Amino acid sequence: MPIRIQTADFDVSAELAQLRMENPKVGAIVSFVGTVRDLNDGHSISQMELEHYPGMTEKALETIITQAQTRWDIADALVIHRVGPLLPLDQIVLVAVTSAHRGEAFKACEYIIDYLKTEAPLWKKEQTPEGAHWVDARDSDDTALTKWQL
Repeated sequence: MPIRIQTADFDVSAELAQLRMENPKVGAIVSFVGTVRDLNDGHSISQMELEHYPGMTEKALETIITQAQTRWDIADALVIHRVGPLLPLDQIVLVAVTSAHRGEAFKACEYIIDYLKTEAPLWKKEQTPEGAHWVDARDSDDTALTKWQL
């Protein structure tokens, strides 16, 4: 289960090709790429800074992926999350899931990103014309988790 927290950008195509080549039984790859928007809650965003808790962030992501693997028949999962200063249009996160069939991969990918948004120790600070501020968790992200609770 590859998990990387990094400042450098990533090449989605290369990452998916590598993931696909690791298992000839893979029939589906589902991916999600999150990017920096230039507007959030009506405020212009000139920059976003992402911080994390080294070691703890990776452990939380491992737990989320392991939970997805126990719920769905997936071959593998990849999470790459960037930290540091980012500009609008920059890639933030890649979540990719492989499985024999698309249904399992879609569900697991959505599950991983939903839990990553709320459970991983990552913090966002946005730079706006009004100044910098930390971004609180969205109610919609918390609501998204309810569909996964058993």
